[in-house]
Amino acid sequence: MTQNLTDPKRAVATSDSASTTASTDTFASLDPRNGEVIAEYPIADEAAVGAAVERARVAARWWEAQDFRGRRDWLLEFKKAVASDASSLASTVSKETGKPFGDAFLEVMLAVEHLDWAARNAKKVLKPRKVPSGLAAFNQAATLEYKPLGVIGVIGPWNYPVYTPMGSIAYSLAAGNAVVFKPSELTPGVAKWLEDKWNSIAPTQPVFQVITGLGETGSALVRSGVDKVAFTGSGPTARKVMAVCAESLTPLVAECGGKDAMIVAADANIDEAVEFAAFGAFGNAGQTCAGVERIYVEEPVYREFLDKLTATVERAKPGGDENSTYGPMTLPRQVDIVRSHIQDALSSGGKAVLGGLESVQERIVEPVILTDVPETSAAVREETFGPTVVVNRVRDLDEAVERANGTNYGLGASIFTRDKKKGRRLAERLRNGMVSVNSVLGFAAIASLPFGGIGESGFGRIHGADGLREFSRPKSVTVARFGSPLELMSLERPERHLKIAKIMLEYMHGR
Repeated sequence: MTQNLTDPKRAVATSDSASTTASTDTFASLDPRNGEVIAEYPIADEAAVGAAVERARVAARWWEAQDFRGRRDWLLEFKKAVASDASSLASTVSKETGKPFGDAFLEVMLAVEHLDWAARNAKKVLKPRKVPSGLAAFNQAATLEYKPLGVIGVIGPWNYPVYTPMGSIAYSLAAGNAVVFKPSELTPGVAKWLEDKWNSIAPTQPVFQVITGLGETGSALVRSGVDKVAFTGSGPTARKVMAVCAESLTPLVAECGGKDAMIVAADANIDEAVEFAAFGAFGNAGQTCAGVERIYVEEPVYREFLDKLTATVERAKPGGDENSTYGPMTLPRQVDIVRSHIQDALSSGGKAVLGGLESVQERIVEPVILTDVPETSAAVREETFGPTVVVNRVRDLDEAVERANGTNYGLGASIFTRDKKKGRRLAERLRNGMVSVNSVLGFAAIASLPFGGIGESGFGRIHGADGLREFSRPKSVTVARFGSPLELMSLERPERHLKIAKIMLEYMHGR
């Protein structure tokens, strides 16, 4: 039975549009600011997906033959084409997600940085290299190679429709693979823009293709025989993808949700911490997997931090124009989750120091700051993915670390303290994939750092050298330089040689 791989956070927004797409061969991309149709896109069925993968497999052979230098030159041309028209791409992102143009442009800029780094560093990371053979095999010359996997199927999200999937697309291409990209049904225009840019420089080589559609299209891509799947979405949907991948032992890298915590120490620069907390919690309408959803503040500075954060966030102006601090909820159905988390926090004893249930409107959610929320509340333990934040006081930093590690998520975190050594020590104790000290999301802008989480936040890594290796397969090669003086790998092994081997083993490892 075919499973629907549509992420609940990334599904078609309204029942009307869902019924329309069920009876036609196209679906509508909607403007989240007003619900108007932006454009119609085809729903790729199993045959169309299979044809795209086959084209990619042929193109992958050409792409691998370009070698590192050739691929670098092609990808730098792709980067140049994207960067020179970045405003157009940012406008497309803004229209399909509802986020302000400035936020969309920042996303494009970061994605371009990653594309540039992947193109320029693939050879350095993946080129064949000699490795030590060791005394036991000193007659062998050993080489480690990294080979392309072939065709990578990328299933992308809507909240950062350029930056996030480019973390898989750019590194897959740089590693020598072809890519078939299935974007969220909420942001197909962004993906088609990128495909058009690739085709403008290499129109006869479908190394990068986009297929649009709903959940069934994503399911078909996973089953299409791709050599690896790169998925971004929720944990429950990742489990469905894993189940399909298991049918054919297709490997998977999964970047799932987060419930990222910020820790504010008593010695922190409070003004700086407040500025980053406001950005991490309310930027992009809180629709950020690695943002800030929980803040733990040491008792001595708790009231000062809370008062200053409240005063800062009160000035936010959500809406649908360029003067807005942040835009509407891209997926209207997410509004129900935000409302339920606020309700749970309040009914379990929490307090709203800014906003409340009345902040949740049809498309816009006004900023909400909650405090004194029990750690058992859904507002603390489950991903909200909206413009709300929980600020709880703690006795000390040990309690802060314990609470920060208290969920099943493990994506990112942030720590604010004037003592950088203390910040590093605290970072070591946090159970997650990434930590920023005295900033929020500092790791996301550094292309050489891997990005990913543990637990409910997924597994595998994109970005950096680990991201390049994620889309490669290691290959070990040995060449006998001369015959071994000890005939140990023989059906007629000389007893004398075995005795010498025993003496060597004891001398080398038994003392």
